[in-house]
Amino acid sequence: MSRLSTPPSIAASPEASRPMLEAVQKQLGVTPNMFRLVANSPAGLEGYLGLNGALGKGTLDARTRERIALAVAEVNACTYCLSAHTYLGKNLAKLDDAEMAANREGGSSDPMAAAAVRFAVKVTRERGHVSDADVQAVKAAGYNDAQVIEIVLLVALNTLTNYVNEVAKTEVDFPVVSPRAAR
Repeated sequence: MSRLSTPPSIAASPEASRPMLEAVQKQLGVTPNMFRLVANSPAGLEGYLGLNGALGKGTLDARTRERIALAVAEVNACTYCLSAHTYLGKNLAKLDDAEMAANREGGSSDPMAAAAVRFAVKVTRERGHVSDADVQAVKAAGYNDAQVIEIVLLVALNTLTNYVNEVAKTEVDFPVVSPRAAR
């Protein structure tokens, strides 16, 4: 059971959040619990959706973004986000089970994507305090400065949702996937 209230519907959400939730509903066909939870703060929802939307227009493809989300959720041991991104990875990004397992372990079957995932895991675990060699490795794999920034921002965005969902103990409304990471 969630420790923070999750409005049961868009109509029960704060008025300022309703247009944003309606847009989520239109895009996804559902309004996941996390969005309704964050909607308690219209400013929080606007901030989350704004950064998420902006990164969706970045240079990293949806498959790489989902790979990073899976890796970060595993490191942060967030059941809600791991469950959501496993569903999204399979159904939207079309990642197979073996690839998602590799992502959760900090890698990928694709060498370039593996470098992004390894870097994202390092940023997450080290809370941004990565070495020159870490940055050089992701750049040597073919990522430019803008893409390195996008990877860091994806780590931050996913860490944000991991923390919100762990603090709230958001009820998982996707098929449940439990993290292997120790807390």
